[in-house]
Amino acid sequence: MHEMGIANSILEAVQKEAMRYPGNRATKVGIRVGELAAIDQDALRFCFEVLARDTALDGLQLEIELCPRRHRCHDCDCTFIVREYDFRCPKCQKVTPQCVSGDELELAFVEVEEEDEPTAVGRKSSQ
Repeated sequence: MHEMGIANSILEAVQKEAMRYPGNRATKVGIRVGELAAIDQDALRFCFEVLARDTALDGLQLEIELCPRRHRCHDCDCTFIVREYDFRCPKCQKVTPQCVSGDELELAFVEVEEEDEPTAVGRKSSQ
């Protein structure tokens, strides 16, 4: 299951990014996954949650954006979503084999929020 390796890589990237903002906590991470990337979203979410559990990233939300397969026509430069394996350009009807997206797997964003300031407990004021 390569989803475990992908989940681990996402968490490592979040940890690295979070280190750039001391005093903040990562709350959400977003990734873009192309439909041709052969990633099982449910398996990825499961692996992500298991690996984050009982770590500083426990509770981190994973947002997955699915990216459709897109082709670009050489003749008219039209970019279109491929549906039902129809590779014809909707504008000029030429068969267009050039895939320009749909196989990506990329980190899109990491949201962080400031940690609450620790409060002093049991301090007496001297007045």
